[in-house]
Amino acid sequence: MRLSQFHLHTSKETPAEAEIVSHKLMLKAGMIRKLAAGLYTWSPLGLRVLRKVERAVREEMNAAGAIEVLMPSVQPKELWEETGRWEKFGGQLLKIQDRKEAWYCYGPTHEEVITDFARNELASYKQLPVNFFQIQTKFRDEIRPRFGVMRAREFLMKDAYSFHLSDQDLDREYRNMYDTYSRIFTRLGLKFRAVFADTGAIGGSASHEFHVLADSGEDAIAFSDGSDYAANVELAEAVAPHARGAAAEALRKIDTPTQKTCEDVAALMGIALARTVKSVAIVGADGEGKPQFVLALVRGDHAVNEIKLSKLAGLAEYRLATEAEILEHLGAQPGFLGPLKPVKTIRVIADRSVAAMHDFVVGANENGYHLAGVNWGRDLAEPDEIADIRNAVAGDPSPDGQGTLGIARGIEVGHVFQLGRKYAEAMKLTVLDETGKAATPAMGCYGIGVSRIVAAAIEQNHDDAGIAWPEAMAPWQAVVCMINPKNDAAVTEAAQALYRELLAAGVDAALDDRGLRPGAMFADMELIGVPHRVVVSERGLAAGSFEYRHRRASEAENLDRAAVLARIAG
Repeated sequence: MRLSQFHLHTSKETPAEAEIVSHKLMLKAGMIRKLAAGLYTWSPLGLRVLRKVERAVREEMNAAGAIEVLMPSVQPKELWEETGRWEKFGGQLLKIQDRKEAWYCYGPTHEEVITDFARNELASYKQLPVNFFQIQTKFRDEIRPRFGVMRAREFLMKDAYSFHLSDQDLDREYRNMYDTYSRIFTRLGLKFRAVFADTGAIGGSASHEFHVLADSGEDAIAFSDGSDYAANVELAEAVAPHARGAAAEALRKIDTPTQKTCEDVAALMGIALARTVKSVAIVGADGEGKPQFVLALVRGDHAVNEIKLSKLAGLAEYRLATEAEILEHLGAQPGFLGPLKPVKTIRVIADRSVAAMHDFVVGANENGYHLAGVNWGRDLAEPDEIADIRNAVAGDPSPDGQGTLGIARGIEVGHVFQLGRKYAEAMKLTVLDETGKAATPAMGCYGIGVSRIVAAAIEQNHDDAGIAWPEAMAPWQAVVCMINPKNDAAVTEAAQALYRELLAAGVDAALDDRGLRPGAMFADMELIGVPHRVVVSERGLAAGSFEYRHRRASEAENLDRAAVLARIAG
């Protein structure tokens, strides 16, 4: 590729609209251009990177035994009504009508479509197992699209769906896809972690997310320093602490006229925040489905985990209690709440760490006061329920018993689910088993955000000069740069010869023959993140060498032709 014949439009200015590094650098490098909120045109440069990712994903999926298909992006309402997701999926589902006023949606995912395909194509157990995948554009109507292609409304995704006669075979393919994803991200040169995850709106049983590790990541990941354990903080188990200690303090009332937070109370008393208890008032449902006032207790230095809380009985659709409900049940304002002597009967759920506390501080259910020296059994009844309802934090024991947890930030780029028979049952998909009886297949679902990987890779691989691509993702592996080619035909001839040799050696190379000044040319190469830069100049030819620099190296080297080829193609 001669860059004089390629559309490469970089910018020195930092775009005002960009909030994160990947968005800024993709705009400065000219990889994307905004069309509307959450909608981007991929330039020739950006598309080269996107296709590199797509090729790696496709080749590894093919190698894993998956079969490629291509499904419509526009899907009929009737399919989504069969699974109940036409309304349940929410505002992200873009609904449209055709000229006959029939309703469709622009597909955010394809569980319904692939299940419809399967119920018309699969009739016998002899056709199973099978895994269909596609790489296709999706659309989700984000409330606030932001961060460029990281959270765009339209995006490129690889989604795959497998069908199995038995749960055991689903387990096998789930592991196959897990391993395939690990190979894909390793091949792309990314630092990543696979973590236990919540199944969310897609549904199903087992679930793992694949995260590219980056400080700008939206998700927090808990990982063990002594094993391979890793989980999204939303799901990571907070292990029960040591046994409860014996009471050593007398119960006493503390005057806290303006101290409404655990932090302020701890500061006033001169004690550790971990000795205070935070009371969160919510409303769930009792065994008969009637509203039930609940007090969830976590240590003052911990945070309630909403997902864990929602999985407890009666709390699937809980909400925060109103001030009127709090006053009715506890007789005090928020900031002074505790489980002692409620006005009306309440359900008390204590986090494991709270259940193990002694001599702690909690709200007195009286405005302007807290109680210190509080102990279970002596000063208040044991909690109605003890459960893991907090976020895991750095320093917690690893749930697998090996090492302690650390917290890292990650960008989710892949997700694998065991869907089970949820969609197959809803859409009446059956095949004949070995005995001739109708059986409902189990399904797996496996997604990769192809366009999101591009942004995530930049978040992980950049410096002050621009992008520093992993070699497998770079628009070109190497660029041969010519200095003042018009002044010396030998420079042009040598550069073209080296360029041809790189291509012959299987290197994806480009020739920068735009005639730019060295500073501008080198700045472009650093900004767009080319791993290998080779400079051909009159001075270098006189010395019998080329100036070579790897994108991550601090200094350039002078190498002869054989050494350059060995360094890049070796």
